[in-house]
Amino acid sequence: MVEERKPRRSPAGGERVRDAERTRERILEAALVEFGEHGFAGARIGAIARRAGANQQLISYYFDGKAGLYRALIERWREMSAELNPPGAPIGDVVAAFVRVGAEQRHWVRLLIWQALSGERDEGDREFRQAMVGDLRRRQREGEIDPGLDPGFLQLALFGAALAPMVLAQFAEDFTGLSPESPEFREAYIEQLRRLLAHLGKPA
Repeated sequence: MVEERKPRRSPAGGERVRDAERTRERILEAALVEFGEHGFAGARIGAIARRAGANQQLISYYFDGKAGLYRALIERWREMSAELNPPGAPIGDVVAAFVRVGAEQRHWVRLLIWQALSGERDEGDREFRQAMVGDLRRRQREGEIDPGLDPGFLQLALFGAALAPMVLAQFAEDFTGLSPESPEFREAYIEQLRRLLAHLGKPA
């Protein structure tokens, strides 16, 4: 007796949407690695497609090509940054969150370094960074930060502090005797930054 085969069911609309979302996420994750390792100029769409296990044409379909894919990653970083700085969070907690992201998701750090080295930025970059400085001004008005400090220079210092263990890994190990990849380094570094930041509200 021959078993009757049931006709293959076409995916429902909701399933197609979920499949599209998963594919889009795989492409973004693959792009983060590729851009993080090679920068925008060195990244290859074919390599991203292979890493994502997706058809190269889907990158054009979902993101309008390489530039659109890069912009999507930068926008995701902005969203992540907003989540790391929730309303009411003390400055020490915010810096600690950025340090942890740098340690646990290193391709984001590499992406930012490549962006800085290239000198390229889109229209939203300056506005986004000025908003970060604006947040420090708000903290000054609320008394969390010494009003005598320049918020622009302070933001630069804090951003550099968050990236330092990744950017200056050998220096970090030589200075502290701990591998910057270790949890011991990360938590000790965060604790020292918290102590440093606790003095920001005290005028010199």
